[in-house]
Amino acid sequence: MKFRIVLAAAFAALIAIPASAADKVTFGTDWKAQAEHGGFYQAIGAGIYAKHGLDVTLRPGGPQVNHAQLLAAGRLDFNLSTNSFIALNYVKENIPMIAVASMYQKDPAVLIAHPGQGNDSFAALKGKPIMIGSDTRVGWWLFLKSKFGYSDEQIRPYTFNSGPFLANPSSVQQGYLGSEPFVVEGAGVKPVVMLLADAGYASYGALIQTSVKLTKENPALVQRFVDASIEGWYSYLYADPAPGNALIKKDNPEMTDALIAYGIAKMKEYGIVDSGEAATNGVGTMNEARWKDFHAVMAEQGLYPKDLDWKKAYTLDFVNKKVGLGLKK
Repeated sequence: MKFRIVLAAAFAALIAIPASAADKVTFGTDWKAQAEHGGFYQAIGAGIYAKHGLDVTLRPGGPQVNHAQLLAAGRLDFNLSTNSFIALNYVKENIPMIAVASMYQKDPAVLIAHPGQGNDSFAALKGKPIMIGSDTRVGWWLFLKSKFGYSDEQIRPYTFNSGPFLANPSSVQQGYLGSEPFVVEGAGVKPVVMLLADAGYASYGALIQTSVKLTKENPALVQRFVDASIEGWYSYLYADPAPGNALIKKDNPEMTDALIAYGIAKMKEYGIVDSGEAATNGVGTMNEARWKDFHAVMAEQGLYPKDLDWKKAYTLDFVNKKVGLGLKK
């Protein structure tokens, strides 16, 4: 009897021991919640991060939020960088941050034009006025100058308002694949959409960045976050995206079902997430050749020193492992 009591007490003590707590992770995105962040929201809503032992707090970005600075200051564990410029800027400024995965194989940057005006290719736009934002002038506009011979004299101000574009049939403006074309179509115009990535623009998009310190001190945590994020994107694109969409609308009440559906459709149509080497290496893939090409073009335009150690901008240690390929339907 005494043995049974002792055994029962020991069993009860084992039950009382809590399961290992999930690792808490803070992750900042590059803008307000939208379909273009769907894989990360899906990883939360569908329990994928939890399955990998992660308790992820996702912090949306916005016009008054600088998550790149918060990452550098140690306020975030991971940050979503819009393009390859940010990773190289860290290197240029000698800030020890590094890209560990790229969820987009194609940057969603586009130029849009009215149909039937002869403005239906990048080559045709040489010398013509184009509405461009100030940040873009020191970003992918440099690629257009290098590849197609554009000049700064073509630039007209872009205020992120599609009104001037709609009012002038000969106008051309910058845009984001899942945003400005949707607005323009809603106004009754089916725009010509030109994706820079399909013209050779080598920038990656939606890059997961973290500190060099974290990759060295806790590479297992970094790997779990990258793997779970990849699985989240497969789930969002090829399974039921409802868990992710619910969280997107919770974080961004202005987001509509129609815009979310449009964003998902365009990411699939243009292969933003799953194309190129992602077909064999898995979502998140990166390679040295693209980073080299991107730096070379931008250095030629004077944005970076030609001798910049661009290899410090990224690591391939956490990608190209075919994670999640079996989830694709």
